[in-house]
Amino acid sequence: MDPLLLRLSDSVSSARTLEDLTRPMLEMLEAVSGLESTYLTMIDVDKGLQHVMYARNARQMQIPEGLCVPWDDTLCKRALDEGRFYTGDVAQCWGDSAAARDLGIQTYVSMPVRTDSTGLYGTLCAASAEQVPLPPNAANVLGLFAKLIGQHVERELLFERLAKANTELASHAATDMLTGLPNRRSLEEALGRMLSQGERDGTCVLVGFIDLDDFKQINDAHGHEVGDEFLLAMAERLQATLRASDMLARLGGDEFVVIGPGPAQDAPDDLRAAAAQALAQRVMAGAAGEFRLSQLVIDYGGPSVGAVAVDPRVTSIRDALRQADAAMYETKRARRALTRERASHA
Repeated sequence: MDPLLLRLSDSVSSARTLEDLTRPMLEMLEAVSGLESTYLTMIDVDKGLQHVMYARNARQMQIPEGLCVPWDDTLCKRALDEGRFYTGDVAQCWGDSAAARDLGIQTYVSMPVRTDSTGLYGTLCAASAEQVPLPPNAANVLGLFAKLIGQHVERELLFERLAKANTELASHAATDMLTGLPNRRSLEEALGRMLSQGERDGTCVLVGFIDLDDFKQINDAHGHEVGDEFLLAMAERLQATLRASDMLARLGGDEFVVIGPGPAQDAPDDLRAAAAQALAQRVMAGAAGEFRLSQLVIDYGGPSVGAVAVDPRVTSIRDALRQADAAMYETKRARRALTRERASHA
């Protein structure tokens, strides 16, 4: 057993994947048991299927990798249900198994592979087309291998859960929780990338700052639940105004920002201004009108939008947002002045 333990130690310490661990074990199990085929299966109890993941076929019998059989028809399930891990006469013991007949199995050994978090994972098996007595140490080796495989699978499952949790945390850190839009952090990262790309490509970057006029009145008059519903509906409306290359983010409260590629850096000033104005008008028009919420309909006059076409060679992230914010306030002042003028003539 000493050479076996030495080889097992090397396999366990060097294995990075389940396959790395299993294949040497199947070879060792074949040497210890004297059976011609050794294999690891995975069981999908919900779907009622057993899959052969890895197999070693030393002689005539062939257990194909990728084989999928009904779980209820397998020798593994019969052995598990009866607490019997070995038989040298499958035909007499479990002659009703079509899978065993098809594969020509006469001698069969099986040990369940379990994990702490999911329970039954699969089985570690050995089989032969002839009657083969089981050596005295084979049961201990089979049990040890099954335990080591179960521990490795548990570690892989843990790594998957940790990776998923990290991905979710990263997503939460970059996403506005109410609307699902990118938040300020994501916006600044994306704007930085867009400015760098624009500098390489010789193009400007369009930045539009959006402020929802009269949102406070909606909140005060109808409550925060209606206000949140309105923000969600507004996010959808704003998304519908974007080009494929644009990005929309929520800064918080009633403020949104849209960014996207603009005209060439050497384009005339009036062309750059026209591109920014086209963005602002498109967003303002798309965000105005009736919002049919669950409890009421709001006839909204539209937000104040200020847009600029910034030169990425001389503009930082902060400067780009500051310029767009200033343009938005110019739009807001102009709208208020127009409202006062109309009121004075009424």
